[in-house]
Amino acid sequence: MQIAFCPLFSGSSGNALLVTCGHTALLVDAGVSAVRVIKECAASGVDPARLSAILVTHEHTDHINGVGVLSRKLDLPIYAPQATWEAMAGKLGEVSEKNRRYVEPGTDFYMGDMNIYSFRTPHDAADPVCYCFTSGGCKLTVLTDIGCLESAWLHAAEGSGTVLLEANHDRDMLKAGRYPYELKRRILGKKGHLSNEDAARAAVTLAQGGVRDVILGHLSKENNFPQLAYETVAGALREAGFVPGEDVALSVARRDGRSQWHTISDFGAELPWAQGAAFSGGAAR
Repeated sequence: MQIAFCPLFSGSSGNALLVTCGHTALLVDAGVSAVRVIKECAASGVDPARLSAILVTHEHTDHINGVGVLSRKLDLPIYAPQATWEAMAGKLGEVSEKNRRYVEPGTDFYMGDMNIYSFRTPHDAADPVCYCFTSGGCKLTVLTDIGCLESAWLHAAEGSGTVLLEANHDRDMLKAGRYPYELKRRILGKKGHLSNEDAARAAVTLAQGGVRDVILGHLSKENNFPQLAYETVAGALREAGFVPGEDVALSVARRDGRSQWHTISDFGAELPWAQGAAFSGGAAR
């Protein structure tokens, strides 16, 4: 069984990630309008009406903006920790009781052909989590909205074929930029966001643990450039003895639209440029 992964949006202004495996398709977050998520999902080759669920990482607007509307429009269950549900109260609109699902961080559950493991991350939200998806020997891990490097979340991602890794900002750009001091302090804090340099160190650790496909995501529009994030991480990988594009596939997810599909097989991640631009299979509930 293969897991296929397509970032629909990945940036500080909105996030929505599409994961499929067999007859199961789900979203991780929906931080842009439901109309935009549905459009990009369909353009990726997956019928939005056949989505299975939405998994929420935390309650910040750039991760939940379209969650309530999508749940109502497509009758989708929403999975999130109890504290996140409490923090989202009043932000999603009405959600039917049958579509309220509660995630216990540090535990796993099955959805169709995938096992999903949630784990806590250091971020300034009520009870933020990230997710690992496994099926057979395939593993995908989403690592965004993380304030600092910690062995716990790095360990959770070990053995992944593909990892979406936050590279939110360049520290010098952030410090010299127009953000207010308190916002800069929040982003740079241990419950803020990973810098390019943090992502580079994490990517080396992940590559040493067997990860062979790293997608950089959640880039800031104001305080980063895709090429700068790529070169920072690629340089660190080279210094550690890895050849980007050969030993480790390295790419940057688009902020404002879908990226290419990445397929994780039992033998690890296939190089993303070997895949088609759209996923030909559908996903049924």
